[in-house]
Amino acid sequence: MADIPLQSKVALTGGADFWHSQAVPEADLPQVMLTDGPHGVRKQSGATDHVGLNESVPATCFPPAVGLSSTWSRETLRKVGEALGEESKALGVGVLLGPGVNIKRSPLCGRNFEYFSEDPYVAGELATAYVEGVQSKGVGTSLKHYAANNQETDRMRRDSQVDERTLRELYLNAFHKVVTRAQPWTVMCSYNKVNGTFVSEDRFLLTQVLRDEWGFEGVVVSDWGAIHDRVAALRAGLDLEMPANPAHEAGVMAALESGGLDESVIDRAYGNVERVLRRAAATVADADGVFDVEGHHALARRAAEQCIVLLANDGVLPLASDTTVAVVGEFARTPRYQGAGSSRVQPTQLDNALDRIEAIVGHDVPFAPGFTTDPKNPVGDAAHDEAVEVAARADVVLVFLGLGENHESEGYDRTTADLPPEQLALLDDILAVNGNVVVVLSNGSSVLVPFRDRVRAVVEGWLLGQAGGPALADVLYGLVNPSGKLTETIPLRLEDVPSHLNFPGDETGVRYGEGLFVGYRGYDASAREVAYPFGYGLSYTSFDYSDLTVTADGNALTVVFTVTNSGPRAGREVAQAYVSIDRSRVVRVPRELKGFADVTLEPGASQQVTIEIPLWELAYWSVIDHQWVVESGTYTVAVGGSSRDLPLSGTVDVTGNEPARPLTLFSTLGEAMAVPAFASVMAGLAESFGGMPMDDPDMVRMVMDIPLATVAGFSGQSEAELQLLLDQVNRQAKV
Repeated sequence: MADIPLQSKVALTGGADFWHSQAVPEADLPQVMLTDGPHGVRKQSGATDHVGLNESVPATCFPPAVGLSSTWSRETLRKVGEALGEESKALGVGVLLGPGVNIKRSPLCGRNFEYFSEDPYVAGELATAYVEGVQSKGVGTSLKHYAANNQETDRMRRDSQVDERTLRELYLNAFHKVVTRAQPWTVMCSYNKVNGTFVSEDRFLLTQVLRDEWGFEGVVVSDWGAIHDRVAALRAGLDLEMPANPAHEAGVMAALESGGLDESVIDRAYGNVERVLRRAAATVADADGVFDVEGHHALARRAAEQCIVLLANDGVLPLASDTTVAVVGEFARTPRYQGAGSSRVQPTQLDNALDRIEAIVGHDVPFAPGFTTDPKNPVGDAAHDEAVEVAARADVVLVFLGLGENHESEGYDRTTADLPPEQLALLDDILAVNGNVVVVLSNGSSVLVPFRDRVRAVVEGWLLGQAGGPALADVLYGLVNPSGKLTETIPLRLEDVPSHLNFPGDETGVRYGEGLFVGYRGYDASAREVAYPFGYGLSYTSFDYSDLTVTADGNALTVVFTVTNSGPRAGREVAQAYVSIDRSRVVRVPRELKGFADVTLEPGASQQVTIEIPLWELAYWSVIDHQWVVESGTYTVAVGGSSRDLPLSGTVDVTGNEPARPLTLFSTLGEAMAVPAFASVMAGLAESFGGMPMDDPDMVRMVMDIPLATVAGFSGQSEAELQLLLDQVNRQAKV
């Protein structure tokens, strides 16, 4: 590094253009391409743009994260990651920009299709598998968007105002899991502020947490255009600005010359960037543009099959091939298969559900689009009326509804959780002429389903990638047994969403006022009814749970139980383990997901399932102690098929790691009485503490929350005398 000119080192902290790093001839370091993912390689071959408007080379469009998360399959995420790594390598891409693990705080976030869940545990588990898959092929990933970037409204400057514990337990948790277990080559810092500081200039987040606490070894790269002051960003821990702003580079050189920036900061950033780029350059040196197009398309289809969530079914599904059906809805013919914005992929091929349905039944089926997915080309009332007429003549109507790109996209949030009014009006008119309706949804985040009790089945198809259409058809006809489970709650009303009153904020910022109570945590804490709970998903078969045991050792809880396929079909079940603690000393949510496993069983077959829950997964962030604390106590582990279907539960005692805190004048009497050395002298001091009869339970309850200094004041005892006693007690307790 000593032989590299300072100007070249500074240059490497900014990109050469929109998608490439700088070359450093003196170090024999070539340019490396970083390009958008996460669900496909978006390599633009002509004019470049960040929001996906210009064409890119063909690549496999796998299901976006909103779909992949519903698989709850680490194996599937690993395989998709491996395929993405292979395509990146073939196309000469050294770093694929993904995955995104931001928490789905509200269903209105326009970029939810790129994120996994409202829960950090499942988001972290699946993203870890994805990162391991991609990087196993010698291609880097970029974990994004770090941190507390949970909306698109005013995303480039809005201040996310979030308390310390909530930030740690929810919004940093998935990042922590992926960084410590998979070491992504890069972490992408987000546009927004957190508690008043732009993330790109936040040393607490970029250095103290990410590097010092978590041991991150890679490159901190900016989101595109997120840097306002590269000098401040470099000081905070940023390594690479993308794309480079020439004025920022000049500012760095000026700061170095004036002594306002130490050269060691540049050496650190240069070293981090060079190390990652050398690895990437070695991988893509022999890029030949060739990958297994057919094999990856088949993988995309298998993944899509596992993404689909059966929300409601009165027995109409699966359909028999000889059932007379009509298909309504443009999404059946023109699938909405990915999100809009920078992650838009040019697919190698694109299949739809309508063609596959006709292939299954062996003939053409009546079809009417009913509405348009292109707002620039509206359809008239005739299309609506034609769809109703087609529906009236069928035994079963498959109605494909959903959100178009104009409804949800990177760059803006939704304003409603409803489906478009023209689609709801069409569904109403179809139901008036035919009660045998199956609704198939295509959407990048949850939508309200007020029709769920009026139709015979609801299939949540999310966004399923280029092979999602046939996967939907195969589920409808029972060629594939649905096994997807929700990783985001579907509410009854938008007003029920815990973040509703604090989303998306205003020019003063967005207050994360719901705190820990995001998603199912909030619905459960308020005992609020939902349309479909977190973890939920039906099947064409059934599963029973039995024989639960929960044990603890010094490192983990071991949860063992049996799952039996009690139904008529082979199927896959996602078993989930939720944990709670009795009589916690801190605010807790009712239960939290802490483990899951998927099993595939033939009819009548059983399998014993073991889920290991490391004790550190039970920890909460102590704001007082500024550390993770596992609370001692009795924990309940509940197991089942969703957050609200938990037929098995067991308890286990856990010895925690609570730090000993010295008693002070502002400790409460209750806290002091919990210290044996203090309690032993309390009886003799009762009179001096105002003559309080400590054998009176009601009196004890009344005074336990009084600070010791106040108790001393009531009795006339001096604080100095009390402090001498506390010093003695603290010495005995060795704190």
